Amino acid sequence: MWREEWDGVISLIKEKVKPALGCTEPVSTALAAAYAAKLLGNQPERLEILVSGNLMKNGMGVGIPGTGETGLPIAAALGAICGDPEKGLEVLANVTPEYVATARQLVNNQQVSIGITETSSILYAEVIAYVGSKSARVIIRDNHTKVTLQELNGCIVHEASAQDDKTAAPAPTLSVASIYEFATQADIERLSFIRESAKLNTRLSEAGLQQDFGLKIGKTFHKNIEKGYLSEDLAITTMMRSSAASDARMDGAMLPAMSNSGSGNQGITATMPVVAVAEWIGASEEQLTRALIISHLTAIHIKSHLNTLSALCAATTAAAGASSAITWLLGGTKDQMEFALFNMFGDITGILCDGAGTGCSLKVSTSVQAAIKAALMALDDIHITGQEGIIENDIEHTIANIGLIGNQGLAEADHMIIKIMTSKQS
Repeated sequence: MWREEWDGVISLIKEKVKPALGCTEPVSTALAAAYAAKLLGNQPERLEILVSGNLMKNGMGVGIPGTGETGLPIAAALGAICGDPEKGLEVLANVTPEYVATARQLVNNQQVSIGITETSSILYAEVIAYVGSKSARVIIRDNHTKVTLQELNGCIVHEASAQDDKTAAPAPTLSVASIYEFATQADIERLSFIRESAKLNTRLSEAGLQQDFGLKIGKTFHKNIEKGYLSEDLAITTMMRSSAASDARMDGAMLPAMSNSGSGNQGITATMPVVAVAEWIGASEEQLTRALIISHLTAIHIKSHLNTLSALCAATTAAAGASSAITWLLGGTKDQMEFALFNMFGDITGILCDGAGTGCSLKVSTSVQAAIKAALMALDDIHITGQEGIIENDIEHTIANIGLIGNQGLAEADHMIIKIMTSKQS
């Protein structure tokens, strides 16, 4: 079956679930630099970069694809030298060792400066590129690919207006109940595109298990299974495959992740636990497809209550979506899917985001373990009730509470995290 309003749901998923090569905050800065270089028509001689505190937080310590290095300066330099702005979050797909060497020289010669600017936008990247007497200025804000200003030699080439947002089609109203109905009843052929998330993120997982990326968490699980210290059960397999994908992504593997809501780790965490469980139980392709829709769409729904960049770790919200999908895969009802969400919010809410880096894989594995536990409890109708803590009897009210905690309750914590990170001695 198909309903007209479901077209908007499909559009939302395709907008929020898309390939991204590298951590999306440095990539956003690289994208701004690529647009600036395109405006100039030449390779920039110098770059000035200004970013929001939250973007700096997520760009300081994460690996940049194809470089073996971390940080915003090398990402911006690469974006200016070889970035293709038409590729969006895959702007760095053309990176080669030669381009990396040129970008590294630009950074080493102190021709790339970076600083934090005061802005009302949580996500903000401004790049001013210079060559000779020419300059180009590009601003991306609020969304990783949303270019709001382009200037050439001080003259506006493009400027987004408030009217642009007003003319955009309104996002569909989501709820756990509507997600369940859509994912389980919509024509399967219309949902098949979501399997690309399994394809891309499985490649990252395989790379993380085969090569030495980041903290090697996925490989550590695998090694200890071989030693006999761990059993290759459902929980360990799911944690291993999910963390391996994060290992590879956060250490700069030249493979795209299928992101969710602007986060590669969120995309990985919404995908790989579902893939692992589906394979474990021998689920059909249709079951996997519907479960991936549940997971990704639930993650989008929860994340819509939170700022684009938050003090709450995005892997936790994505894992909540995965737990709901796993519950359904294992035969659970809609009510039991809600029970799994209650359990997740009562368990790992409050895991902090202290910037993107190899440590994200630890949080991915922790969140995935919680997702399995929450699902298995839910299948036995065990869940935290509205008598406790931040949980309410209604799942939508509970999700709204998560938004309040992330956006308001942890605002000062976010500022403190950024202060600590930016004041550390090198």
